[in-house]
Amino acid sequence: MPLRLTSSPRRRALLSIVSLTVLPLIGCATHESQTGKLTPVQIALLQNEGFKLTENGWELGLSEKVLFGFDEYTISSEHQAPLLRLGRLLADAGISDLQINGHTDDAGSEEYNQKLSVRRATAVARVLNSVGYSQERIHVRGFGKTMPIADNRTASGRAENRRVAIVVSVD
Repeated sequence: MPLRLTSSPRRRALLSIVSLTVLPLIGCATHESQTGKLTPVQIALLQNEGFKLTENGWELGLSEKVLFGFDEYTISSEHQAPLLRLGRLLADAGISDLQINGHTDDAGSEEYNQKLSVRRATAVARVLNSVGYSQERIHVRGFGKTMPIADNRTASGRAENRRVAIVVSVD
């Protein structure tokens, strides 16, 4: 049965309710974010990949995926493959701005660990550059030993703290 638009108050009210309910959802269905905000599709992808919403944005801690040895900042070919896959997924979903945060354990001086954490983040950024992320879209930060996620008094805790996190901003 075709929809007849008449000027009855009941039909106008129904049309208003439908418009207010459906039209905002149409804008959410797009795959790319036009305003810089993440779409529901992008959020679902981030959640599926293990990102957690934090005060800084959607964060994926790579400690279980990319652990760095003591005083190391190179990424083995074994760990590059998952990073390449993740980079392609994020790029294909239209997630264009990334922040890469490097961290260290507490062994060594503050100055040295700061530089090492930047080198670790830069190593991850280079892998992501190879899948099409431009250097302008990846922001590298080093936190040195200032943000441990595990106890530095144990070998396993120090190993967990030698990590990189990828953060997708919610803005």
